[in-house]
Amino acid sequence: MLVRIPNVLSAEDVARFRHILEQQSWVDGKVTAGEQSAKAKYNLQIPQDSDTARQLGEHILQALGRNPIFHSAALPLRVYPPLFNRYDAGMQFDMHVDNAIRPVPGTGFRLRTDVSSTLFLSDPDEYDGGELVIQDTYGQQSVKLPAGDMVVYPSTSLHAVSPVTRGSRWASFFWTQSMIREDTQRALLYQFDQSIMQTRKALPDDHPAVLGLTATYHNLLRQWAEL
Repeated sequence: MLVRIPNVLSAEDVARFRHILEQQSWVDGKVTAGEQSAKAKYNLQIPQDSDTARQLGEHILQALGRNPIFHSAALPLRVYPPLFNRYDAGMQFDMHVDNAIRPVPGTGFRLRTDVSSTLFLSDPDEYDGGELVIQDTYGQQSVKLPAGDMVVYPSTSLHAVSPVTRGSRWASFFWTQSMIREDTQRALLYQFDQSIMQTRKALPDDHPAVLGLTATYHNLLRQWAEL
């Protein structure tokens, strides 16, 4: 399931992020890649343990905490601290799959990567190429969103960033361990939740149909959730 989430960051937030990131030193993106991914990865990143990455990442986590679409689509249990990358002209990330398990820096915990997220920090007219290409159950999809918008998709998906031929593509990326391990179940719950929200616009919250749908949603969540 691929879900696009608009306005995770405001235009003011994006401008502030870009100004801060422009002042930083970037390193080879291979530092956070697994053995297979490192052979396919050609980009730059902000050091994961830098104060900048931590501060900007915390701002993103706070924004996600207020975002109902992210919660509905990802059903997050744990979210990996956001990372930041850029692809200048000539850079790309060939087709790959994300590592299944990632240690969370400084915590002693590990996180299962169920849901991958890319939060765009460059507008589409700032660069050519650089599309996020995702292979999912509906075939291959190409994603290139306005700055501040985000896409979430299953971490099991093969995906790539196509070569940038002009300009520079900046983004934040991270992973979520969901309460619901299986993407098919997450997709059903997301669609169910969207239907409930549409029903609540047409009917009062105490209507039997709204109460019944809400009860069924939470009973499915109770049955499938892993905590």
